[in-house]
Amino acid sequence: MRFRPCIDVHNGKVKQIIGSSLVDAGDQAKENFASAKGADFYARMYRERGLNGGHVIMLNPVESPYYDITKKQAMMALSATPGLLQIGGGINADNAKEFLDAGASHVIVTSFVFKNGKISMTNLKKLVKAVGKEKIVLDLSCKADENGRYMVVTDRWQQMTDVELSAENLEKLSEYCDEILVHAADVEGKQNGIEENVARILGDWGKMPITYAGGVHSLEDIDKLRKLGKGKIDVTVGSALDIFGGKLRMDDVIKCCE
Repeated sequence: MRFRPCIDVHNGKVKQIIGSSLVDAGDQAKENFASAKGADFYARMYRERGLNGGHVIMLNPVESPYYDITKKQAMMALSATPGLLQIGGGINADNAKEFLDAGASHVIVTSFVFKNGKISMTNLKKLVKAVGKEKIVLDLSCKADENGRYMVVTDRWQQMTDVELSAENLEKLSEYCDEILVHAADVEGKQNGIEENVARILGDWGKMPITYAGGVHSLEDIDKLRKLGKGKIDVTVGSALDIFGGKLRMDDVIKCCE
């Protein structure tokens, strides 16, 4: 189990938000933390601690008036630490290479692949052709539907798809990517504990590198994720970390994951 660090950028600032509160209209979100420091500061901090495989996420849509300053922050993090971070947020087959050339190790993609609530195999294959599967992380962030199934959500966790987080779909999609990232969007940023059923689904399949994010607020949560994920799942911790205004010391989280 590895600790995977994160940098979330919204409206041009490094933030920790409550995921389910994010709304594109007006670029609104309930904030747990907003930093006065730039994204490159956090990228360098992670490098100094020997952390890699983390991600920087641009939380504004391309149409947003804040997109350019959000992208600028993300690019600063990539250029400060080439090869250290993955990047997500508005990535498609046309712009993916730009971010890789800027220093990203991988591009993280959701909405380009899941169009109108369904998997677009055409777009997925186009992306693979553009950059190669070894540079792709598929973001299968999910929310529970009325039947308790975990369905992939797109457009910054606002659009539900008809794609279930299941062993069958994980198997199918794994042929087109190098890693999988899953934010449990119902608990993201709430610090009320992990989404246990999501962790169980991922651990039961567990055939490639997978990172879980959402709800971690204690070292006990990390131990629980290790157990449910059968030691196969890496973890991202955001709002609960001391560097983002929380109570968990990052060094303690790193040690707990080792």
